[in-house]
Amino acid sequence: MKVLLDTCVWGGARDALRAAGHDVVWAGEWPVDPGDQEILDVAMREGRVLITLDKDFGELVVVRGACHSGIVRLVNLAARTQGEYAVLALDRYQNELAQGAIVTVSSSRVRVRAGSPRK
Repeated sequence: MKVLLDTCVWGGARDALRAAGHDVVWAGEWPVDPGDQEILDVAMREGRVLITLDKDFGELVVVRGACHSGIVRLVNLAARTQGEYAVLALDRYQNELAQGAIVTVSSSRVRVRAGSPRK
């Protein structure tokens, strides 16, 4: 799966995702953080699921109707576990994400807000 890691996600998560066979771009390697809307736009243009810790993407999508290719939001997870939880979420919810879902993952629960792909 094609993935864009937000700047706030631990860079080590990239290695876990790549080891699981995902095509990963980490915005933390970009020279400048372009802001949430541009990160979401890049993910959409490239057909990448956005993985973030930031709840502001939910507002951009739900309230403002921004287009996206699926979002995984990691909540209250230690940095070193973010990659593991991201891999599990992508594997388990790939069909939902392909349909534009927002998947919120914590150590104790997962919530899936169904969506429709916006292209």
